Amino acid sequence: MFTKVTERAAFGASKFRGKNNKIAADQAAVDQMRSKLNKININGRVVIGEGEMDEAPMLYIGEKIGTGFGDQLDIAVDPLEGTNFTAKNLPNAISVLSVTQKGGLLSAPDTYMEKIAIGKGLPENLIDLDNSVEKNIKLVCEAKNTIPEKITACILKRSRHNKIIDDLNRLNVKIQYISDGDVTGVISVIDSKSPVDIYLGIGGGPEGVLAACALDCLGGQMQTRLVLNDDNEINRAKKLGIKDLGKKYNIEDMVKGDVIFCATGVTDGEMLNGIKESNESYEANSFVLHKSQNIAKKVTNKIKK
Repeated sequence: MFTKVTERAAFGASKFRGKNNKIAADQAAVDQMRSKLNKININGRVVIGEGEMDEAPMLYIGEKIGTGFGDQLDIAVDPLEGTNFTAKNLPNAISVLSVTQKGGLLSAPDTYMEKIAIGKGLPENLIDLDNSVEKNIKLVCEAKNTIPEKITACILKRSRHNKIIDDLNRLNVKIQYISDGDVTGVISVIDSKSPVDIYLGIGGGPEGVLAACALDCLGGQMQTRLVLNDDNEINRAKKLGIKDLGKKYNIEDMVKGDVIFCATGVTDGEMLNGIKESNESYEANSFVLHKSQNIAKKVTNKIKK
């Protein structure tokens, strides 16, 4: 049922592909996602959303979602990851949500977050944010029995990453740059069609939790740490119950218990196809994960408008 939520949000956003209006695209996704969620028989609470109550009119952190009947659930949403991608009709815009039982998700503030992630089948706790880039690359190489020249790192192309990029270049590691799309970037470490071996850098906190949900289902590794730049951000973190501001979070610290993850393509991308519209219906391509059911599949649905 949660796939229907991201399908509808993706369809709403798709109306604004190539129209150079990222605000309208995001709002359409939010409207459709909220409307669909409120028709489901759950007693839901948004723990990762569009912002805090005074910043976001809908899908704000703490907002009650659903009919109020049924299981108590925590919900993390990003109705449109890749607002710029949608506005410019570029690849990899998606609509995303994750669901756990109440208390199952880290309620991360909308601040920056350090992240490092690798795929499955590697020694536990292999990587660490406090290691140098060189040491983390060396550990991944040893675990994969390869050399740095054959490793691909994914990183957001931002000036704040210049030092990391210099280190990767010095090691002759191949770099796959992304301009946005933090969730998709992290998931790329575990996508069998992707060349990416490691994701590293600083991105959004909420996106970090959403990506952790996907990796939790798929067996990847991830470590994060909040980046709090001023008193306002520190107070926001404390308000959400975060006491240790410098804590390093592994996946089990961000996601507890069973988890469902759904993502639907808005524009065509490496992971998902975008919305395909006809006169009376639209076709949506989604990635669906359910940890306890061992479900990991891509589904394509044709939906009446």
